[in-house]
Amino acid sequence: MQHFLTIADLSPDEVWALLDKARELKTELREKGENKPLLKGKTLGMVFQKPSLRTRVSFDMAMIQLGGQALYLSPNEIQLGKRESTADVARVLSRYVDAIMARVFAHRDVEELAAYSRVPVINGLSDFNHPCQGMADLLTIYEHYDRLTGLKLAYVGDGNNVATSLLFGATKTGMHIAVASPPGYEPKPAVVHLARNFAAESGSEVLITNDPQQAVANADVIYTDVWTSMGQEAETEQRLKIFPPYQVNSALVAQAKPEVIVMHCLPAHRGQEITDEVADGPHSVLFDQAENRMHAQKAILVSLLAG
Repeated sequence: MQHFLTIADLSPDEVWALLDKARELKTELREKGENKPLLKGKTLGMVFQKPSLRTRVSFDMAMIQLGGQALYLSPNEIQLGKRESTADVARVLSRYVDAIMARVFAHRDVEELAAYSRVPVINGLSDFNHPCQGMADLLTIYEHYDRLTGLKLAYVGDGNNVATSLLFGATKTGMHIAVASPPGYEPKPAVVHLARNFAAESGSEVLITNDPQQAVANADVIYTDVWTSMGQEAETEQRLKIFPPYQVNSALVAQAKPEVIVMHCLPAHRGQEITDEVADGPHSVLFDQAENRMHAQKAILVSLLAG
């Protein structure tokens, strides 16, 4: 890999290699109390347009535990395309650091950073997709079931950037995926088309529906996300009227397989897209997911910087 911008860019073999490396690094940390300093002397520049608990701390700790360091750059310090062009930020920052992670509003910004950077660029989140979260999600499912191929993942909620990464990740690894969203909030047609192409290669299936009960039937995994993402605050009131039938609650979970696991990328708006009973219940793996952001990102960093 030269950059890590979307799971769609990776071959199935590259996805599996990242997952295996993440499991290896996680096991090493747990058994030995530390990782080998594979990134000693390396620095990651972290560009944030959007704040985040998980993205900042997981990347920071990933670099520290691998022997490197991370440099946090707040929204006030780097205003991509405003105080300075995105291309110039890439040209300058890539002369100081060994890799750049960017958490942005517009996907075109992370693409432009990659186009002008001398060093690898990692998409920490964009309006198009959330590939680091997607890899952590695949890792969590892989750990729980010890396989991905043939499982069914049901995503219930807004067809947003997280749904996009799940569509790509599932179909690259042979998982069946069903996405249930309200009319008008489905994943973008171009995303679905691409996912179906990946599914044809891996032998999986893609279902896009407006019926959450249909999506979760026989599911091994149920996944949800916030109804209103950062940057969509003006739509909050309207979305609160539309999305309640898509809440992941005990009644919906009961329609999946008995051993189903429930996922959410966090932060969760409890009482909206997911109930406390489910988020804190026996099916929940929410906090395993959160931990796995660090381990999945270690694999990405090692693949880009220590290969």
